[in-house]
Amino acid sequence: METIPIEKDLPLICVSATAFPTGVMDAHNKLQSIVPFVAGRKYFGLSRPENGAIMYKAAAEVLNEKEAALLNLEQIVLKRGNYVYADIPDFMQYLPLIAETFAKLLAHPNIDPQGYCVEWYLNAKDVKCMVRLQD
Repeated sequence: METIPIEKDLPLICVSATAFPTGVMDAHNKLQSIVPFVAGRKYFGLSRPENGAIMYKAAAEVLNEKEAALLNLEQIVLKRGNYVYADIPDFMQYLPLIAETFAKLLAHPNIDPQGYCVEWYLNAKDVKCMVRLQD
């Protein structure tokens, strides 16, 4: 496993899935209908356990403060720090590999217990699966 630094906190706007994993695609579709996929904007999937269930959010990087207020979407921050990661090329052909990859990443002895499992969608085909490490 390799690590990648996220140099600064990333403000995100997001849409929560109604259920996990069945609502994940709907959350991404809803987000992309509001915040279309464009070059230069980072897109993510965030998940972690909350209240006995997996909470999932489709998220996009906030490009300016006015945008976040105008779109009236939930806002969260992806914390800066070091993330352990693995890349999955052509992920739509290998969707079960995402869960397998996170199982391996979560076995790292120094993960941030308050962090998210982060899917960073580099483009329409490739995803970087990441988990934040403790400072």
